[in-house]
Amino acid sequence: MTKWIALGALLFPFSLAGCGHRTVVVYNVPPPLAGVADAGHQGYNDGVVAAQQDISAGRPLKIDWHSRFRNPPVPPPLFGDYRHGFRAGYNQVVHHGPPQGYPGL
Repeated sequence: MTKWIALGALLFPFSLAGCGHRTVVVYNVPPPLAGVADAGHQGYNDGVVAAQQDISAGRPLKIDWHSRFRNPPVPPPLFGDYRHGFRAGYNQVVHHGPPQGYPGL
């Protein structure tokens, strides 16, 4: 009898360990706006070109002076992504030179 109690006490924690089935949790996350990545890439490319033009023409390096930065050529919901990309491209050229392998250089 004590052998069964000892065996039961030994196996009891395994019964509490739970089953081997995984629980899948799905979060309802809205999909990103269409064109967000495209707007950022377009902004980056435009920023690189704008910085190169400023440097070539000897103009002051002021990102806010560019009409494409002030009035992005993308729909209003994508303005922030475009401007973020534009600033990144502009700063890349100003601080580090044009990116390696950048097309058109």
